[in-house]
Amino acid sequence: MKVTDFDYDLPEELIAQVPIEKRDMSRLMVLNTKKQTIEHKIFSDVIDYLEEGDCLVINNTKVIPARLYGKKSTGANVEFLLLKQLEGDIWECIVRPGNKLKPGTKVTFGDRNIKC
Repeated sequence: MKVTDFDYDLPEELIAQVPIEKRDMSRLMVLNTKKQTIEHKIFSDVIDYLEEGDCLVINNTKVIPARLYGKKSTGANVEFLLLKQLEGDIWECIVRPGNKLKPGTKVTFGDRNIKC
């Protein structure tokens, strides 16, 4: 499985920029695999879909605003999404297009001439 298997176009206006004030009122999409249907509910309805023995996994990850845009020496655009600071100025990240960014490639960021 590759990260690119999960790539899809999502219009910017459909991406929440801030959390909803009442978190239990956030949107919930219910996929019924038996009926092949999709229902649009609110998260507080999730209890209607849980049965004895089910396991509910809660994702409590936090998103940091760490998206960097740079240019390769060829002029091609590169996007870095910083995921986790490992130590000092070393980060785990996702790079797009990752398949075209080889080790040793130099990337310049912004007007400050920051390079990596």
